[in-house]
Amino acid sequence: QDEETSNTSESPESVSLADASAEKATQGSDTDLEVEDPEKAFVGITGTELYLEACRLMEVVPVSHFIQNLAKPYINLNHHGLGPKGVKAIAIALVSNATVTHLELEDNCILAEGAICIAEMLRENSSLQELNISNNHLDTAGAEAIASLLLDNMSCLHTLQLSGGLWLQLAGRSHCLCTFVSLQGNYQVKELDLSHNEFYEKGGQLLGQMLASNSTLEILDLSWNHLRRQGTVALGTGLRSNSALKILNLSWNGVGNEGALALGEALKVNNVLVHLDISNNQINNKGAKKLCRGLEVNGKLKILKMANNPLTTEGATALVTSVRKNPKSVMEEINISNVLVNETFIKLLDLVCQTHPELDVIYGEVEGCIAKIPKQHPNPMKVIQNYLKEHNLQLWDFFRNIDKDGNMKIPVAAFQRAMMQQSSIPLDRVQIGELVRKLDRNRTGVVDY
Repeated sequence: QDEETSNTSESPESVSLADASAEKATQGSDTDLEVEDPEKAFVGITGTELYLEACRLMEVVPVSHFIQNLAKPYINLNHHGLGPKGVKAIAIALVSNATVTHLELEDNCILAEGAICIAEMLRENSSLQELNISNNHLDTAGAEAIASLLLDNMSCLHTLQLSGGLWLQLAGRSHCLCTFVSLQGNYQVKELDLSHNEFYEKGGQLLGQMLASNSTLEILDLSWNHLRRQGTVALGTGLRSNSALKILNLSWNGVGNEGALALGEALKVNNVLVHLDISNNQINNKGAKKLCRGLEVNGKLKILKMANNPLTTEGATALVTSVRKNPKSVMEEINISNVLVNETFIKLLDLVCQTHPELDVIYGEVEGCIAKIPKQHPNPMKVIQNYLKEHNLQLWDFFRNIDKDGNMKIPVAAFQRAMMQQSSIPLDRVQIGELVRKLDRNRTGVVDY
């Protein structure tokens, strides 16, 4: 055994996943040459044994948390300092694993070498569905390995997080990004996080081409990528013909008013997107009005996040008016939480909520209310309880009348609509909003009574 150990430990970096598995299959046997079927040698070898042997070959210390959770569907190894060799040992142990479905490997400095090992493992593994390898300095070679895996549709991944991990320099028009965004042929990945990767405008143009033809991706996070005007215009063009994307995060990209115009034009024809985040993007009142051209006709968007843009009451009024003008609007939330509004805006919002009772606009303070004594609203839950007591009803009966499906969970929009449209309990828009925040503290979008 000492002789075997010295032979196999000469160059641990060169040991492939298959080599390591074969080493484990033959380790400790006095009759290695008599094994006719190599696959039979794997019978009885547990994932833990395979991992420990891989750690020995890689000359790394085994991670006890990985061993303890190897038989569970979720393993979190974020910030464990694994390095490329540590990740390679984990990849070897997961090649034939049929239990783990969600693996977290963020911030482990796995580099390109570790990413290549992960990609090789995913080509064989048939159970892993969610993977987080963000902030790992993958470099071009590592990103290309992951991209090639996705383009070949060789994994079962449907959720992939690559935030801050690609570090691509687009000054020379990186071949890696060109390859990576050619996801139009991938039919597996539904959720992709590419935030904090500094794609710049050129990256936005390539990503726009991908969106134009991809028919699977449903959630895409492109925040903090310096996409700016040209990148956002290209994304808007891609959104016009996209038929799958439901949630898009473009916050912190400096899209400006021209980007808002492109997104507004896309919303005129896109009938899939339900959630758009363009917070912190230097969009002023002029840009908001351009975006409203799409909001006035779009019948699919439900959530629009525009916080921390330089808007005033004028821009806020334009956004609410666009919902009022659109009979097809299904808007449930507009977040302009930094905007100082006035009482004229509040009156308009009350009027719009009569025809769109599910609408919730999150704004800042109301102009002049600091100097005035704020209007006191009775506790909405107390109002409901008093009504039930007067009519000899139970709280259960109250919720059950709203919950038509009987599953004890009511979507927030449906709950707001029911509360606004009922006339027996005197609650205004502000009280209903307060009630929703109490009943859905974690902002899940569902009132679970």
